[in-house]
Amino acid sequence: MIKPTIYIETTIPSYYWDERPAHSKEIVRTREWWDQERGRFECFISPIVLEELQAGQYPHQTQCVSLVQDFRSLALIPAIRDIARVYQNRGLMPKNPAADALHLALASYYRMDYLLTWNCRHLANATKVRRLESLNQGLGLSVPVLATPYMLEIWEKTDE
Repeated sequence: MIKPTIYIETTIPSYYWDERPAHSKEIVRTREWWDQERGRFECFISPIVLEELQAGQYPHQTQCVSLVQDFRSLALIPAIRDIARVYQNRGLMPKNPAADALHLALASYYRMDYLLTWNCRHLANATKVRRLESLNQGLGLSVPVLATPYMLEIWEKTDE
């Protein structure tokens, strides 16, 4: 059986090791998805994810990087930077942080089934889906499902 592909954006390993009380529910769900459900997917990252995780200094940085170091990394080729610029120039993605546009371009270019993120402002944002579909159709690209770990939760069928 072929597993669906998933691009894991930087916020996912970051939340796995996060300890902020304000994000406790998202942290629990991230760990649950990572530890129990991740195996249902073929997981990918990119050099952008590694760069973001390695930038600066923060608690559990080493653990965040080690979570993703064994995943296959999607190459950041010039065409992907071009796609990201189109997203920015058309107002779909912000100029800053530029990495958000690159994450979306990578997942689209490599035809990932899902882009997994906690970034609901710029990525997993339902108000952007129609514009993304239109832009990607014009660029000959697929549209990954922009999802949070909540959206990938396995629901058991009940008799109720």
